Amino acid sequence: IGDLGFAKPNACGGLDGSVIEPDPSGVWDIIKAYKSGLTLQGNSTSLGRWDFDGSFFFSISAITTIGYGNLSPSTVSAQIFCIFFALFGIPLNLILLNRIGQLMLSGVQRCAKRLGEKLRWQEAAAILTRTCALVTGLLLFLLLPPFLFSVIEGWTYAEGFYYSFVTLSTIGFGDYVIGMNPDLTYPSWYKNLVSVWILFGMAWLALVINLCITLLENSSDLCQCGKKTSKGLEQELMDCNKNCSPRPDDVENGSSKDTKPEGAN
Repeated sequence: IGDLGFAKPNACGGLDGSVIEPDPSGVWDIIKAYKSGLTLQGNSTSLGRWDFDGSFFFSISAITTIGYGNLSPSTVSAQIFCIFFALFGIPLNLILLNRIGQLMLSGVQRCAKRLGEKLRWQEAAAILTRTCALVTGLLLFLLLPPFLFSVIEGWTYAEGFYYSFVTLSTIGFGDYVIGMNPDLTYPSWYKNLVSVWILFGMAWLALVINLCITLLENSSDLCQCGKKTSKGLEQELMDCNKNCSPRPDDVENGSSKDTKPEGAN
């Protein structure tokens, strides 16, 4: 029990002043089994944490580096396997997310090209297509999933939105995790659908973050170009003033010419 982070129970006093000894094979054994991912037979509200759906969801949370912390391997062999699984799974997942992001971006570019050919205005078509893609991504990955979590998990919309952003951004605090309420019976497709949502949502959010970074870099470049242009104009004005201002020699020559008599050659 000490390895699980719980203090061992001590004897306590009852209402009549008698001493009540803790049951060494009662609640604490259930807590230990629960922490190990086991479930009780005949329990209708069994979480099934290490069934196929739970294991698949754990694998997704591991390779995406979300790491909720609600479920972890307890044996040495499982921990070693998890290390090698993450070493190979995380790079492969990054490649997969990059590929999904490229497919999304190429789809947006194709739609923009076709729409530009019809409208005969490529810039407007590109802006319209990117806006539609951004709004669609917001709906599919951030705005609509909280309704599903509200129906199945019983969360509020704000809690569902908070879980969606924390998950897709791979923050993974672990304060909200799907499929962990023992009083609810979850559909078999629930965790698998959420796992697919995580993969595509992370790819979409990565594209949005890259777009924001590109916009910030372009804005900084424009500011620098504006500064360089203003400095160049100031330098040109200074050079022009220098060239247009009369020299002292020219002033003396002009004054001497003016003082000559009219009949002199």
